[in-house]
Amino acid sequence: MRNVERATAQVSVPGEMTLTTEPTDRPETLPSTAAPAVIRPGAITLARHGEPALSRKCLITSDQYRDWWGRYEVGGLRAGQTPPAALLSTAEGAGAIYCSTRPRAMETAQAVSAGREVMVDALFIEAPLPPPKFPTWFKLSPRFWGVVSRFWWHAFDHHDGQETRREAEARAEQAAQALIARAVTGQDVLVLAHGYFNHMVGKRLKAAGWRLVHNQGFKYWSQRRYEKR
Repeated sequence: MRNVERATAQVSVPGEMTLTTEPTDRPETLPSTAAPAVIRPGAITLARHGEPALSRKCLITSDQYRDWWGRYEVGGLRAGQTPPAALLSTAEGAGAIYCSTRPRAMETAQAVSAGREVMVDALFIEAPLPPPKFPTWFKLSPRFWGVVSRFWWHAFDHHDGQETRREAEARAEQAAQALIARAVTGQDVLVLAHGYFNHMVGKRLKAAGWRLVHNQGFKYWSQRRYEKR
């Protein structure tokens, strides 16, 4: 039962003790029975950055690919690109825009945000791609070294002292929960980041009850939109 504070008054009776009396109960103010307004969660869109400037048209060894990936991580976008109209529209309607701290992601955000605030966060950087050790005579293009390295990292947890698969999965869960916390306020959220880590975050969104409603795959400038079921 709810505790109700009640006022008291003291009355002095000559030759007798002081009595404490209580007034009659006043009617309580009943809480409103009107249903609170329901806020529909906004959508969460995970977009990949634009095309980087560093060329993939070469054949290199596994050691050379390690150096190539290091340069890729600090490089920006190829000049002369125009963001797709659909991504510009998503950015215009977003209540919050995030990007990773990598230059290619930040330049992508700059290209689509039209001067609006962008929250830059290392939480959204790509999962690492350390290649396995192969003989120097074995050469692949950076594209295929990325496939091999991702397989070794995912299947065998080959991390070469960098972030492990388990650590990246925990980071993806943290990222997904941060995005959900923003989206449930009713804002659409846009993330401009990286192909594989976006995939990892998308898996965590699905596990939390979010549905993939628009899928452009993982090509440059592509977007994947999730909505709460």
